[in-house]
Amino acid sequence: MLVLNCSTKLLILEKMLKSCFPESLKLQSELYDVSKAVANSKQFNVKLTSFKAVHLSPVSTLPDTSFLKGPFPRLTYLSVAEADLLNRTWSRGGNEQCLRYIANLIACFPSVCVRDEKGNPVSWSITDQFATICHGYTLPEHRRKGYSRLVALTLARKLQSRGFPSQGNVLDDNTASISLLKSLHAEFLPCCFHRLILTPATFSGLPHL
Repeated sequence: MLVLNCSTKLLILEKMLKSCFPESLKLQSELYDVSKAVANSKQFNVKLTSFKAVHLSPVSTLPDTSFLKGPFPRLTYLSVAEADLLNRTWSRGGNEQCLRYIANLIACFPSVCVRDEKGNPVSWSITDQFATICHGYTLPEHRRKGYSRLVALTLARKLQSRGFPSQGNVLDDNTASISLLKSLHAEFLPCCFHRLILTPATFSGLPHL
């Protein structure tokens, strides 16, 4: 499979696809309407989210960890036992299906986290089945300490060392993550993708952290 990392080539490809399928944008809208109608008939709530695709440049050197003084906080990886924490802090989490999904990701793919003096994760990021960096999160009381930057660079380098591109996505309205990615000189690709999230009505009223 050819992986296109060049923004110019991706833009050319996007124009080619639009010229070949002039009704594609209209079709996307119609597919969303049909999906929403079917989901509503099955008592599912539908949410459409839009993401920016990003690519991190090769990380040639180890990230700076000099600010991690003493044995704690320390840089390590997640365990399956901590899937519940990620499930509770994930905007689409909070149910058994997501818990199993996150546990499988932690068990099968690379992850990075920062742990406090009690050994609890305070900042982390994982990888999904598409080799995409996802679920980057730092507990509110531990933000603005440089943990998110350290985690992102460490996981990107880990993926690159195994021959994977360091790619990710970020919600259009997640200004904090977008600012972080810009500070890392991440390349925002000239494309975006949309995701339909179908939630059973019985789960829709559950609170999310």
